Amino acid sequence: MPQIQDRGPAMNPDTGRTLRLDVEDPDLLLRLTGPGGSLLHEVSLQSGANVGQRGHSIFVSGERQAADVAYRFLEGASELLHEGYDVRASDVAHSIRALAQDPARSLTELLDQVILVTPRKKPILAKTAGQRDYIAKIKGHDLTFGIGPAGTGKTYLAMAMAAAALASKRVKRIVLTRPAVEAGERLGFLPGDLAEKINPYLRPLYDALNDMLEHEKVQQLQTRGEIEVAPLAFMRGRTLNDAFVILDEAQNATPEQMKMFLTRLGYGSKAVVTGDVTQTDLPRGTQSGLGQARRILSGVKGVAFTEFSDVDVVRHPLVQRIVLAYGRFEADEEQRRFPVPAGGPQPSGKAERPAGLDPAAVLDPPAGLDPAGLNPGAGLNPAELDPGKRPVSWGIEITPSDEAETLVEAAIYGDVTEKPESGE
Repeated sequence: MPQIQDRGPAMNPDTGRTLRLDVEDPDLLLRLTGPGGSLLHEVSLQSGANVGQRGHSIFVSGERQAADVAYRFLEGASELLHEGYDVRASDVAHSIRALAQDPARSLTELLDQVILVTPRKKPILAKTAGQRDYIAKIKGHDLTFGIGPAGTGKTYLAMAMAAAALASKRVKRIVLTRPAVEAGERLGFLPGDLAEKINPYLRPLYDALNDMLEHEKVQQLQTRGEIEVAPLAFMRGRTLNDAFVILDEAQNATPEQMKMFLTRLGYGSKAVVTGDVTQTDLPRGTQSGLGQARRILSGVKGVAFTEFSDVDVVRHPLVQRIVLAYGRFEADEEQRRFPVPAGGPQPSGKAERPAGLDPAAVLDPPAGLDPAGLNPGAGLNPAELDPGKRPVSWGIEITPSDEAETLVEAAIYGDVTEKPESGE
């Protein structure tokens, strides 16, 4: 059992700390340190603490908080490895972040919710707070939206939940679908029959399935109709009962397609919709059905939303930095295109009146005319006027085009003036 010892009395106990983790099992120690000490190097890089090995002991030193987080990760990783789980260098970054955010939890508590174990003995589980929230919402709701950047596990975790539900007989089949939209390229007509034509669009879903289940098992389940992979266009007119349905790349669905898909859900079924609203491949000017659904369905009972961010990225650490860089660039572009005035936005939506313009002067009758004397109520009969002209309230005859200009000007500058009478 790992042991912890405080060492280094010369260090200030309030600012620095040295901890030791003793691991007696040579095989466990080798897996904990990684090939050439790669895992220890990654722990040091992500936590900011100094981590090294001497004999059967791993030493962690540095600023108190950094050393504590690094030690908690190594202690939890040794327990998970002892239980047969696989801990990789790619798991370090998000685990260190989660431990730093929640000092009361251990690594085993963060990673103990295994959804599925693959044929290669790899456990599939939530690795970040956002992913844990996502899994909890899928379990507790019939319709869940997972929205966020690439690499956050939206589709992969949904597929794992679907495979686990099918294995435990909670559903009778899995239906996987996505829009057949090309990512910015025009590939033209593809050769082969219908299945061969749509297969390139659905390849990512097959890849995820084959990663979780044996290839032969996937083939058997597809032959029996227990797993179905199809383009979104084929969903119209169907009712999906006792099924776990996943719509992937939903940002490429039009509003009409999204509504059609969401109304396919039948009794005993769950649906998960995943997508990234910042990576739509729809033609310019076409609205994304995913963005519209988020606005329409927020607050609807039985529907849940999980919004992922860059901290939930569990791919290569470079992916997280790429997501952050693009986010900053897009924010700067938005600011450049729509700059906020120095004085802040205007409180109302009306255009400001040009300086020095007095609407009353613009709408006043010409000098020398007495409005009261020309008022239609003072003896002027509108019925006897030229049909092409109409009197205004103060008696000035203007053409219909002049009247339109007057009304538009009043609407723009927000002035409430007496509307000219029709004379009819």
